[in-house]
Amino acid sequence: MTLDANTKNRPDISYPTSWGFKLIGRDKEALLKCIKEVMGEKDHHCALGNRSKTGKYHSYNARCEVESEAERNRIFKYFQDHDDVEMVL
Repeated sequence: MTLDANTKNRPDISYPTSWGFKLIGRDKEALLKCIKEVMGEKDHHCALGNRSKTGKYHSYNARCEVESEAERNRIFKYFQDHDDVEMVL
């Protein structure tokens, strides 16, 4: 990944590439289920992340190989629109 001055610091990403998504929500089991729904048969890795100090929020880290920017954005949008996901990074 390199930065191109002509694209205002937008990284130049070579595809296919491994891409990570961090999902934050209230119910860790629901987050895990969401990841499995979105990834389907796609090969992926998933790991429990952090828990908020109060225990109200949990995070999961999901990683998969994406073939294009369109696929990466589509997966991000599915996570973002899912009812059990409060935030995706």
